[in-house]
Amino acid sequence: MIRKRSSLILCGTFLFVSWNAVLVLLLWGRTPQGQLGRKRSSLILCGTFLFVTWNAVLVLLLWGRTPQGQLGNGPRDLALMPTSDVVGDVIRMAESFESELGKQKEILSQILSHQSLWKPRPNRKRPKVNAPGQPVIPILVIACNRVTVRRCLDKLLQHRPSAELHPIIVSQDCGHADTAAVIASYGNKVTHLKQPDLSDIAVRPEHKKFQGYYKISRHYRWAISQAFRNISHSSVVIVEDDLEVAPDFFEYFRALLPVLKSDPSLWCVSAWNDNGRDGYVDPGKADLLYRTDFFPGLGWMLLREAWEELEPKWPASFWDDWMRQPEQRRGRACVRPEISRTLTFGRQGVSLGQFYDKYLKYIKLNSEFVPFTKLDLSYLKEETYRSNFDKEVYGAAVVTYEDVKQGQLTGSGPFRLQYSSKDSFKVMAKNLGIMDDLKSGVPRTGYRGVVSFFYRGRRIYLAPPPGWTQYDPTWS
Repeated sequence: MIRKRSSLILCGTFLFVSWNAVLVLLLWGRTPQGQLGRKRSSLILCGTFLFVTWNAVLVLLLWGRTPQGQLGNGPRDLALMPTSDVVGDVIRMAESFESELGKQKEILSQILSHQSLWKPRPNRKRPKVNAPGQPVIPILVIACNRVTVRRCLDKLLQHRPSAELHPIIVSQDCGHADTAAVIASYGNKVTHLKQPDLSDIAVRPEHKKFQGYYKISRHYRWAISQAFRNISHSSVVIVEDDLEVAPDFFEYFRALLPVLKSDPSLWCVSAWNDNGRDGYVDPGKADLLYRTDFFPGLGWMLLREAWEELEPKWPASFWDDWMRQPEQRRGRACVRPEISRTLTFGRQGVSLGQFYDKYLKYIKLNSEFVPFTKLDLSYLKEETYRSNFDKEVYGAAVVTYEDVKQGQLTGSGPFRLQYSSKDSFKVMAKNLGIMDDLKSGVPRTGYRGVVSFFYRGRRIYLAPPPGWTQYDPTWS
């Protein structure tokens, strides 16, 4: 009987420990969201079995007691020893049952208090967007020899709402093996294209130092053609390998695709604000968008129809400045945000860090998700926008450069600071800390000659005199 009792005690101890181990797993061993169902159901079934078995062993221990003299001499054994007093034995047995059941009741109460953990939790991941009937907007990443393309790709994949609606195509030039290895490490998450012509380009002797710009232009032409012709997309967002994107980068372009398609006076959408340094944008206007006559680049969307127009005459070099010429722009505008949806981290490149240390590395990247697809963007239509913009700018109080620079403005604004010549524009822009260069007479971020920026917490419009009609291409 001693052996049987020892076996029961060992069995009961094992079951008790196992039961409590399962209890701990139920209470604390939470699996990731969306992966609860089968694991937790198995634990509950196992725990129920152990609970029932443990109580069966408990009953055996209490009822199957050996006669007096065959137990040990511990106090617990003495307490359980049968006597000739049957009533007393029954009372003690009942007290023992009551004590054990009290403990089990406490354990069950703990389980019930965590009952919500048994139920599968709702999947809180970003809902998968269904592709049927929705436009596909691929992201074309232009890469060469920077292994830091990983930072670009990681952010794109982190913020991408749907792989079906936003396939990522990485077009690599240069044949750089380490960069190719980084891109290949993403497997089927990206499509890796390799520009086949890596030869040097014959250029004039005085342009030999610009060989890199010629190769970039060749690569852009080949890569964009791949997206539109060989892969047959109707739109594409072009991103350089040194750009980091904002959380609402994809939302921004999805919302503006129908705007771009429906308005022939627009020819691109850009995620970039050339004057978007921290302190020069309104932090409370993350949803504010503008029309601009200046091609911004640095994360921009183009339609197939526009590419069919540009591709036959694509330049041999300096493609971005070529895009800013009147012959290509043809009076059309781009859309750009108040706060940039891209940030460049590439100081090294063919431009040798031009503008980077003074402007580009201080650009503010938007961190607040704006649900652009739920907003009314009809204010961007040409007639509506121009009318409202002119009223806003030329209805603003006129101030002097000294008032702005010295912080002597009164009121909340906006304010208009007027320039009358190329030189006056450049002097005021440079001294106020915004970019002062012009391309074919168009200032960066300019719309109808007006540059909008924030300065010491107030909206400033650096604007030409009323009655402006056109840009002067000699202002370059």
